Amino acid sequence: MSEFHMTECIRKTKEQMPLTPDEIAALVRGVTDGTVPDYQTAAWLMAVCFNGLTDAETAQLTMSMRDSGQVMHWDMLSGPVADKHSTGGVGDKTTLILAPIAAACGIYMPKMSGRGLGHTGGTIDKLESIPGLTTALAPDEFLALVKRTGCAVAMQTGNLAPADKKLYALRDVTETVNSIPLICASIMSKKLATGADHILLDVKVGSGAFMKNDTDAAELARLMREAAKADGRQCTAILTDMDRPLGRCIGNALEVREAIGVLRGDTDNALGQLCITLAAEILRMSGKGDAETCRHMAEQAVSSGAALQRFAQMIEGQHGDPRVTEDLSLLPQSGCSRVLRAEADGYISAMNSEEIGRAGVLLGAGRMTKNDTIDPGAGIVLCAERGDAVRAGDALLTMYADREQQLDEAEQKLRNAVVISEEKPAPQPLIHHVFSDMTE
Repeated sequence: MSEFHMTECIRKTKEQMPLTPDEIAALVRGVTDGTVPDYQTAAWLMAVCFNGLTDAETAQLTMSMRDSGQVMHWDMLSGPVADKHSTGGVGDKTTLILAPIAAACGIYMPKMSGRGLGHTGGTIDKLESIPGLTTALAPDEFLALVKRTGCAVAMQTGNLAPADKKLYALRDVTETVNSIPLICASIMSKKLATGADHILLDVKVGSGAFMKNDTDAAELARLMREAAKADGRQCTAILTDMDRPLGRCIGNALEVREAIGVLRGDTDNALGQLCITLAAEILRMSGKGDAETCRHMAEQAVSSGAALQRFAQMIEGQHGDPRVTEDLSLLPQSGCSRVLRAEADGYISAMNSEEIGRAGVLLGAGRMTKNDTIDPGAGIVLCAERGDAVRAGDALLTMYADREQQLDEAEQKLRNAVVISEEKPAPQPLIHHVFSDMTE
C-alpha cells in the first residue's frame, strides 16, 4: 500500500474521484487513533456531504468502521440470531415488543441500543424507567441472559465501532449529519459489529424522522441493504410512517406501559399490527416458514402469553422488577398533568411528530444535550389519532410533567402540532414499502 495522505483523500472526494479501499481503511484508522486531525476529518465529511460516495466507497467505509473495534460473534448460541434497528422516531417502542416475540418463537435477539437525544426517544431510557432495571451489563452477564431468555437489551459498548463515535461527534458540529452515505455507514457499522445473521431495518419517513420523504428513505434503505449483503448478512428494510407518532404514548415509562399492553394482547391497533408484521419478517428471514406461517407464529406468541413471559424474564435478568408486566402502577408517572382539548369541531388532519417529540422534551421525557436528566414518568398520552372526528372540548391528549411550568411550555407547541380541519384527511398507510429478498 502506498503512503497515506489525508489531504489526498479530501482532494479526491472534493473532485468526485473514488477513494480506494486502502485509502478508506487508512482514513478510518487515522480517525480512530487520532493521527488524522479533526479539521481534516471535518473537511472530508463536508466533501462527502456535497458530493456523496459511490456504493463501493460506502460499503468499504461501513466495513472499515465495523472493524475499528470489537466485532461480536454468537457461535455459542443454538439458533438463529437476529437484530433490528429503527432510524429513530417519536413513540417508537417496537424493540420492547419485538424482542420478546422473537425470543418466544426461538430466535435470539441480543440487542445493543442507545439513549435518546433531541425529539427521538431511546430504547435504553425507556427500559431504565422500569424500577431497578439496568442496561449496563457485563459481556458474560449479557450472553448468559440471551442464552437463558432469548433476548436482552444492553447499552451499546464503547468498543463497538469506535470510529463511528468520533465521526458522529464531528458530523454533529459540522452540519453533515444528513448525508445518506454517512448515515448508512454509521448505522450499519454498528449493526454488522453486533454479529447478527439477520437484520431488520425500520426506516422512518416523515416529519418526525431524519428522512423526510420516501425517495431519500428508499435510497438509505438500498445502501444499508447493500452494505449488509456485502458482509454476507440477510437484511430487510421496511419504510414506516413517522408523520404521526407511533402508538398513543410518548415518554419513557408511558411507552413501556403501552408496550406491555401490546404484549398482553392489545394488537388491534397500528402499533400492535406493525409489531406483528415486523416480528413475522424476522421469523421469515430466520427460516421459520413462509410469511403467513410466521405471522401466525408471532400472533400466537402474544395471544398465548409467551412473549409477555419472556419480557418479564428479561426484566428480571436485567435486575428490574418483573411485576410491572402485571401491575402497571409500579411504573413511574409524573405528578402534574393537564388535558389539551379541541378548540373547534372537525377532523384531526395532522399530528406533527417532530413538534410532539420536542414538546415531550420540554415536559422532561427527553434530552437536548447528553448531560440532560430525564424524568422517566413524563410524556404525552394521545386521546385521539389522525383522521378522528372531534368536537370542541374533546380531549386531544394528556401531558405529564414534574412541574406546572413545563406543562405551560409544552402546551402551545402541542396545540400547533395537532391540526384540526373541516374535511377528513385521506388514509395514510403506516407501512410505505418493504425491501426484502422477496421483493427483488
